[in-house]
Amino acid sequence: MSDVVWRPEDDSKIRPPLQEGQVYRPDILNVIETTLDGLSGELRALSLDIHDHPELKFEEKYAHDAYTAFMEKHDFTVTKNYLLETAWVATYTHGQGGRVLGVNSEMDALPGIGHACGHNLIGISGVAVALAAKAAMKRLNIDGKVVLLGTPAEEGGFGKVILYEKGAYDEMDVCLMCHPAPGPRHSISLSGCLAISRVTVEYHGHTAHAGLSPWEGQNALDAAVLAYNNVSLLRQQIKPTHRVHGIFEGKDWAPNIIPDHAIMQWLVRAPTTSEMEDTRKRVISCFEAAALATGCKVQVTIGSVGNEIRQNKALGDELADVVLKRYGAIDYDWGIKSASTDFGNITYLMPGLHPGFCK
Repeated sequence: MSDVVWRPEDDSKIRPPLQEGQVYRPDILNVIETTLDGLSGELRALSLDIHDHPELKFEEKYAHDAYTAFMEKHDFTVTKNYLLETAWVATYTHGQGGRVLGVNSEMDALPGIGHACGHNLIGISGVAVALAAKAAMKRLNIDGKVVLLGTPAEEGGFGKVILYEKGAYDEMDVCLMCHPAPGPRHSISLSGCLAISRVTVEYHGHTAHAGLSPWEGQNALDAAVLAYNNVSLLRQQIKPTHRVHGIFEGKDWAPNIIPDHAIMQWLVRAPTTSEMEDTRKRVISCFEAAALATGCKVQVTIGSVGNEIRQNKALGDELADVVLKRYGAIDYDWGIKSASTDFGNITYLMPGLHPGFCK
């Protein structure tokens, strides 16, 4: 796989050759295209509005209000503060019976860098899917229901998992969402993502004056530094598809006092949940070894676990057929395959699809 898939000076109008043949139900696709072309200006304005008002996990009040107002304007039935304070759901039903299409719109931003992960684009993509599905159902008399779920706290809060446990996904037959991602121009990525585990490590030592009697101390910061270096050495012996990264936290530290308390926050990732769990065991051994070497006590807490994405084959094959015949290319090498998402947990629980898009 090349490290360069396109350059800024490349002609963005050049598209890959399309496959010959007819897509399934071109009449549906034509309605979708016409609807989205007509909504393009509104969707762009909504995306920029959300981008200009970044909010951290579980604090997405501006986004909550902006999205719910938008969906109400387009005649969806909206429930605000749905099961979580900043979650919401917008539904549209046509006819009797039929399938229930679930769609997710993420909202939260990252500390310090705002919407660098593109959740404003994820959010309006979900809105666009729901509006296009509504138009096709109404125009072509297709029975069914669309459930657009506004999901908070993807960035470390596992908002979708919480909502699933509260029943927000019970009605859905399938669930879709999409993510902006690196890759070839005019491509849709069907790669997966990495499973992830959050691990909190606390070292407890004994304070002492660093100048008068350092020998009386047990240095918790030394334990954390040693653990960090242990993990750095471990990386030589783990697979290149695995990721381990962490940070230090502390309070009331001073250079003339031996720290008696240190906290580390770690993330362990791998292509599958089972691989991640194996690597996590080795990482925990690094933490325990540091405690032994420094005479400190260690407490390791395993937090939330995010599964890798399991792309549903039937949904993925249908999407690929449409993309290859009407729009561009399908990619399996880029996307968010080295990142993680709580949508992976949803794909363990029900049929789901999480394509990545690159203009």
